[in-house]
Amino acid sequence: EWQVYLVRQYRAPIDTDLWEIPAGKLDVADEALDAAIARELAEEIGRRAGSLVRLLDFHHSPGFCDELQHIYLARDLTPVARHSDGLEEEHMLVNRLPLTEAVAMVFDGRITDGKSIAGLLAAARTLGV
Repeated sequence: EWQVYLVRQYRAPIDTDLWEIPAGKLDVADEALDAAIARELAEEIGRRAGSLVRLLDFHHSPGFCDELQHIYLARDLTPVARHSDGLEEEHMLVNRLPLTEAVAMVFDGRITDGKSIAGLLAAARTLGV
């Protein structure tokens, strides 16, 4: 059965913790997308991907910003040293669970983060779950 890593972290605008897929920002000057993905996976879950599969790109809030989200499926994960980059990552909880359970969390309301919903449903479709 396919497994997925989720992180639980505090989100101040809604004053609660959320379960989310590992994510990050392109916030290092001149950093390529694949390098940013590798950095964020190591920072958030202490893993390196053997391969990346592009699932989708989407504008999450085009009514007020132009941010484009890139969703990738990271496969063949191997452990690496986890280098947390800030308080957010130091205090996040990392959980590995079956993809089927994560998809169930989307539909029962335990996962409400948009990028996570899009990413988990795209991964389930791609993997035939």
